[in-house]
Amino acid sequence: MAFLQFLSCLAFVAAASGCGVPAIEPALSGLARIVNGEDAVPGSWPWQVSLQRRGSHFCGGSLINENWVVTAAHCSVSTTDKVVAGEFNLNSDEDDVQVLEIAKVFKNKKFNLLTISNDITLLKLATPARIQDNVSPVCLPSANEDFPSGTTCVTTGWGKTKYNALVVPAKLQQAALPLLSNEECKQYWGNKIKDSMICAGASGVSSCSGDSGGPLVCLKNGAWTLTGIVSWGSSVCSTSTPAVYSRVTELLPFIEETLANN
Repeated sequence: MAFLQFLSCLAFVAAASGCGVPAIEPALSGLARIVNGEDAVPGSWPWQVSLQRRGSHFCGGSLINENWVVTAAHCSVSTTDKVVAGEFNLNSDEDDVQVLEIAKVFKNKKFNLLTISNDITLLKLATPARIQDNVSPVCLPSANEDFPSGTTCVTTGWGKTKYNALVVPAKLQQAALPLLSNEECKQYWGNKIKDSMICAGASGVSSCSGDSGGPLVCLKNGAWTLTGIVSWGSSVCSTSTPAVYSRVTELLPFIEETLANN
C-alpha cells in the first residue's frame, strides 16, 4: 500500500515532462505474473507496444517518442512487422489501437547473439504515433542515473505466464520486482552477466518468452523511466532466478547517436 501512495504522490511531479506519466494510473499489488503477475489496468502503461508478425504478437517494445520504439535485438524485427500501440487485450477489437508501419530497423551492431550482450534495436516508425491517453512515451534515463539494488521496478508484457504454455495471455500483464546488482546477479548467472545488462526478480515473479523487448521501468522523480529491456533468463522462466534485461544507461550512446543521425 505504501508503494501505491508513493506512486500517486509523485505522479504530479513529472506531469509537465511529457514522458513517463500515464494519463491512466497503474494499479500494482506490489507482488504482482508475467509468470506470477496480474492483469494491468488497460492503458496504464501507454508506452508498451506489441510487435506483431502476420497478426500475431511475438515481442514487446517501448515508445520513447512519437517516432521511435525501442526493443531487443534478439527479436529480429523486420520492416514487414507491425508496431501496435494502445493495445491491452490481444484478442479484442475494442482497444483504441494504432497499427504503425516500421520505416527502418536499427539493430545495435555490437549485439552479440552468443552472449546476448548489447541486446537493443531501435525502430523508426513510418508515421508518428498519435499521443493520447493510452499511447505516450516512457522517459529515458540520463547516462549517470543510478538504479540501486533492491529498488522496486515494474515489467510488463504479453509473455507466457508458464514457460510451457501454448499461447500468450490475451491481456497485458504486469509485475513489480526488485533490481539486483550485477554482483548479486552473478551469483545466479556467473560471468554471463555483462556491463550492458541489469537483473531483476528472483522474487516470485519473472519475465518469460514473448515479453522480450518490452520494458523494465523504475519510478524516478515521479516519472517512469526505462531502466531495462527484457532480454533473457531462465529457460523455464523460473521465478527464483533473476531475469536479465539490457541496461539502458549503458546503451544510451547507441540510442542518442541513432536518433540524432536519423
